[in-house]
Amino acid sequence: MVADKQADSQDSNDVLVSTQEVIQTALNKLGYPEEAYELMKEPVRMMIVRIPVRMDDGKIKIFTGYRAQHNDAVGPTKGGVRFHPNVTENEVRALSIWMSLKAGIVDLPYGGGKGGIICDPRKMSFRELEALSRGYVRAISQIVGPTKDIPAPDVFTNSQIMAWMMDEYSRIDEFNNPGFITGKPIVLGGSHGRESATAKGVTICIEEACKKRGIDIKGARVIVQGFGNAGSFLAKFMYDMGAKVIAISDAEGALHDPDGLDIDYLLDRRDSFGTVTNLFEETISNQDMLELETDILVPAAIENQITKDNAHNIKASIVVEAANGPTTLEATKILTERDILIVPDVLASSGGVTVSYFEWVQNNQGYYWKEEEVQEKLREVLVKAFNNVYTTSQNRQVDMRLAAYMVGVRKMTEAARFRGWI
Repeated sequence: MVADKQADSQDSNDVLVSTQEVIQTALNKLGYPEEAYELMKEPVRMMIVRIPVRMDDGKIKIFTGYRAQHNDAVGPTKGGVRFHPNVTENEVRALSIWMSLKAGIVDLPYGGGKGGIICDPRKMSFRELEALSRGYVRAISQIVGPTKDIPAPDVFTNSQIMAWMMDEYSRIDEFNNPGFITGKPIVLGGSHGRESATAKGVTICIEEACKKRGIDIKGARVIVQGFGNAGSFLAKFMYDMGAKVIAISDAEGALHDPDGLDIDYLLDRRDSFGTVTNLFEETISNQDMLELETDILVPAAIENQITKDNAHNIKASIVVEAANGPTTLEATKILTERDILIVPDVLASSGGVTVSYFEWVQNNQGYYWKEEEVQEKLREVLVKAFNNVYTTSQNRQVDMRLAAYMVGVRKMTEAARFRGWI
């Protein structure tokens, strides 16, 4: 157990360090001074809280939670809250930086924020989860709010948890405040299209990448690693567009059929945590699945899945990162040298924060849009962002990851410069 915790901490540290390396390179390419990097390399604010919860057995358990606010030069910070046993402080720091980059790439008036609680929600009752959710909001209430920092769902959190958090904040604030948080149920001020927004954004990026590579999505072979919220919606979108989803995976293993899987059947069989492969005898490993021959590979699970050890074995024309940090910097270099088009996570998975912004806008104005309007606006934002990053990549002769960081970091650095911070 100790070794596992040390490994998790090391992985989180690696993610933070690699993120800082790319930010430094991006700022250097853009000609900003060293103090710009010193400001951007860490969150401006990091809060660590302890949350006591009375469990169903009557005992009090103390949970540790985090909230990082990376940079608020452009506007309030924005980012999800994850409930996971492997949450670490460095992971939350890195994810808050990525949220800043995403907001910059899709040109939103936000900086990046991120939160997390060390817990295993799969082993907690509904009542315990509610108590933990409300306790977290009470602990961080001084630094969050619709004009300060706006939370949202993330790993193992959902619209119900957001509803509890909104209700607790409204009690503290003494008036109904739906703009405090996004990813809420529709009846509490949520936005149409929010639940599938990340996957829809990834789908739009896949469409644009396919245009650049001359690939017809209808009939194209697609592999989706991860069958949770983003992965399952994405597999369904690809399936409905006529693509052949030849492999999917979850934490238990992977399913492969070169003729294409029946995604509707798998969606009907999966459990609430996205697990379905345990129902089948003939499975392959996640690692073997990543190395199958395909047109489009979508890592939609966890960090560090494509590394220098397996990058030479990737047989895809396009890699679209729906997960956070699935490809290491060494692997990025190898894939780029092999002429594999990488659509980086900070671009591909920015659909979620975009529709969260739409939800916040609707809450602020008290006027709510139809789903068709949300989807139309999302496509407009993502197509513009993709082409901006792709053009930057071509003009600057850098890989798509560095190009995305250059686009993402420019807005908040300029805002900090105008404010007189650097």
